[in-house]
Amino acid sequence: MAGLKQPADKSHFLLPDLGEGLVEAELIRWLVKPGEVVKESQAMAEMQTDKALVEVPSPWAGTISELCGKEGDIIKVAAVLVRYGVATGSAKAAPAASQSACVSAQVADGVSEDQGTVVGSMQGTLSVSDRFARRDAEHETAKVGGKSLATPAVRRIARELSIDINTVDGTGRGGRVTATDVATSANTASPSRAASGGFVPRAVPIPANLPPVDKDGVSQRIPFRGMRRKIAEALARSVQTAVHFTAMDEADVTQLDLKRREYSRVIGEKISMLPFVMIAVCRALRTFPSLNANVDDAANEILIKGVINLGVAVDTDSGLMVPVIRDADRMSAVEIGKAIRTLASKCKDRSISREESLGGTFTISNVGSYGGMFATPIINYPEVAILAAGRARERVLVKDGKFYAGLVLPLSISCDHRVVDGAESVRFLNEVIRLLENPHEFTQ
Repeated sequence: MAGLKQPADKSHFLLPDLGEGLVEAELIRWLVKPGEVVKESQAMAEMQTDKALVEVPSPWAGTISELCGKEGDIIKVAAVLVRYGVATGSAKAAPAASQSACVSAQVADGVSEDQGTVVGSMQGTLSVSDRFARRDAEHETAKVGGKSLATPAVRRIARELSIDINTVDGTGRGGRVTATDVATSANTASPSRAASGGFVPRAVPIPANLPPVDKDGVSQRIPFRGMRRKIAEALARSVQTAVHFTAMDEADVTQLDLKRREYSRVIGEKISMLPFVMIAVCRALRTFPSLNANVDDAANEILIKGVINLGVAVDTDSGLMVPVIRDADRMSAVEIGKAIRTLASKCKDRSISREESLGGTFTISNVGSYGGMFATPIINYPEVAILAAGRARERVLVKDGKFYAGLVLPLSISCDHRVVDGAESVRFLNEVIRLLENPHEFTQ
């Protein structure tokens, strides 16, 4: 549960945490209009988080008097999202407020009920009955070794606001400290901060003295918003944080291709090379666990993962998305192939949930599906490595002094040099290649 409190009179609804650690979301589309009577749990807006498109439901029935924001706006957690002209229960009709009031209202508003975390998708609205239940008054902050539990994003926010996160009472799942908890603590410590509009995360400043942009000949203007903006933010964060370096090599997959064709005949449907590459990667990650990790920059820790959850880059009309196949090392090539198709379909129709894009420990990008060979892939931060598989091509090869027609698969791996040494990354890549060239070791 998130710790954001809703007003007692139900005259307005504050944007809740749309996922642990998130502090804002982009308003994509309104699903209601002023004057409309809404039911409890009725979807009111579509919001774009860093991972998924989420529907935000109404926590109670009432009549919409004002929508606080327009499509494309970035709405902060705890800002007023919707105002109600008529509320249920003992509440009286509330007068419509100005747009500025919508934007500035924050955690300092009246409190009574607990605001929960909203996680959903365009396929339907989740039940909100348990999200707005009161929390136990004796709830205590969960701590490990004297430290509060919190995500890296929340720890960063606390640092920027000069708040000791270990002194903040957590109201999230299992006592975790949420962004709203930090906001409440910051506003309590500094009344002037609350009076000026509440908690607003530090924005990334636009560099000064930018060169002018030539506006002549523009045929179309496309707003930098939605999934494209989130992709840009994620890539910029990765490049600005991880120290990238890339190594490249090729694998002779002639024998593996024969195995792949054999599998396709047996199951009665085509199976691509990608599931086999993923199996080889899983095997290699067990040998080189330093690449199966996340970096917690807020805590200055490298988190080596015991599970292998492979992210798969999927190209969609909305941009690049990276769903995660959990426990990929326990799956067969056929199972991985089905999982890829299912997740890719969800990405393309925007029905994928946020949870299906979280928890990745290593990512694979199949640039070869569009004809590419080598690449310099950008790490899916906070992971520490990503492998790009190019398009396999026929080539004349030499083995034991004899020529033969073979199939070569280009491979490129980018690693975070802060965590992975160059030699380690090359050894990992060599192990992947060795497995691909000896498919009998991981296929039946």
